[in-house]
Amino acid sequence: MENTQHYAQSPTNGAAINQSEAERVASVILGGLMVVSALAGMRKKPLRKLIRLVVGSALIYRGATGHCKVYETLNIDGRKSAAVNIRTQVIVNKPREEVYKMWRNLSNLPLFMTHIKRVTETDPLHSEWEAEIPLNNPMRLKWNAEIVKEIENEMLSWQSLPGSTIDNAGKVEFRDALGKQGTEIVATIIYRPPAGHLGTGISRMLNPMFRNIVQEDILNFKTFVDSGKIKD
Repeated sequence: MENTQHYAQSPTNGAAINQSEAERVASVILGGLMVVSALAGMRKKPLRKLIRLVVGSALIYRGATGHCKVYETLNIDGRKSAAVNIRTQVIVNKPREEVYKMWRNLSNLPLFMTHIKRVTETDPLHSEWEAEIPLNNPMRLKWNAEIVKEIENEMLSWQSLPGSTIDNAGKVEFRDALGKQGTEIVATIIYRPPAGHLGTGISRMLNPMFRNIVQEDILNFKTFVDSGKIKD
């Protein structure tokens, strides 16, 4: 079957645009700084400065056209990023209605989700989230979310709003277990980093990290529900 994938065309050279807007802006800024630096000290180290001038000019052109020949060769569309998709489940020793009520109070989430630092409910359907990713230099992420579907005592799903620094969506299902004395929690949480090749790289780096974090958070919720305190 013929490949029908289409790319936007660059208004500058007619080549396919394969970079995100953020990456294009970054290329132009970095290229501009390199050009200014090269021109300022051209007499002292002419060969090195000339190389810097050429590289800087190439970055400016790359950002202005939105086309990267390396991406084209590797068949990369830098406007897209891969999602981090985590699904996990656990059984807690509390009735479904009680467990649902604890989760539905979104301000409780930072008590057991260690990467979530703050959730502020602005109204019954909307909330503000802040997370921290435990890297060498911790990364702070913020977004606004809305509840998109709710079945009381059974299911809760949410998604981030347009304009958020990171796309986030989640669904938590609550099912009877242990003869209705317990609850099976099935959680699906999705993060999509900013678009672009950088975002794709972040996604690949965070995927296993997020998976471990979310699975640990769900176990923390079990401890939180069963004993009323978070596991150290």
